[in-house]
Amino acid sequence: MFFFESIPWYTALMFIVVVATLIGLNQLTRMNKWAGLAIFLVLPIILSFTLWPVTAGPETTVGTWFAWVKVYSALAGCLGFMAIRYSEKARSYKWLLMFPPLILSVNILEAVVREFQLMSANGFIDGMTIIGGPWNMMNGIAGILNIITLSGWVGIIVSRDKTKDMVWPDMLWFWIIAYDLWNFAYVYNCVPNHAFYAGAALLLSCTIPAFFIKKGAWLQHRAHTLGLWMIFVMSYPTFVDTTIFAVQSSHNKSALMLVAVLSLSFNLGVFVYHVYTIVKTKRNPIKEEVYTNLEIYKDVLAENV
Repeated sequence: MFFFESIPWYTALMFIVVVATLIGLNQLTRMNKWAGLAIFLVLPIILSFTLWPVTAGPETTVGTWFAWVKVYSALAGCLGFMAIRYSEKARSYKWLLMFPPLILSVNILEAVVREFQLMSANGFIDGMTIIGGPWNMMNGIAGILNIITLSGWVGIIVSRDKTKDMVWPDMLWFWIIAYDLWNFAYVYNCVPNHAFYAGAALLLSCTIPAFFIKKGAWLQHRAHTLGLWMIFVMSYPTFVDTTIFAVQSSHNKSALMLVAVLSLSFNLGVFVYHVYTIVKTKRNPIKEEVYTNLEIYKDVLAENV
């Protein structure tokens, strides 16, 4: 196949199971504060001193500095967002609203650094075959554009319903799609044999809720599903490496280039639209929201205030 090696029916079924499970657990952790604390705080503390030193050691595909940083940064995002959601005192500190864009930007920047690191790589690295090339540079640039086009963090609110979701009205569908394309390209470039699940399935598990379950809460969905996935894959990396459900990348240079072109093109388009909107509306993307004139922004705000 073009992007991956063969995908038998039982692997395709497992893909659906992974997406559905992540969506279900995301629902559980967003609707129940104590479930969230148990999964995102208590469980990782236990695993950090018991299982992970064995399953995520240096000889495994998740034994890299990036995997360890990713799991803790994802969990930090989950817990930080819970503080914003459930603590009125925390929300009274306006500077705390800088945490969501900061942790997201750091996560993207970590991946951008990894892209540039592997640009000249060619061989067996961290347990899998890596083929470096111009696609790494292209997607690294796409990631930087994705950070630049973040806006409206000052407008982050907590929904008035019982779930108390963290809602970012200015983070609209076009930015989310740009992120998804960039992130899939990153995983496909730098962790290719994990891209079927850690790329496609994981991204679907947060994008589907953002479009159909709770609009405006994409970043919260992303943090939860990423945290859940990292807990699982750090504990059971062989699932994506050697089990019958593992899917290997095709390592096709044409596929690598296509994914990078899509990522860079869409992110460049969002960047151009972002600049155009700022110039047209004369809004400051650092101090205020940019897309307040769009109906989709107004709909998200109306549903949560």
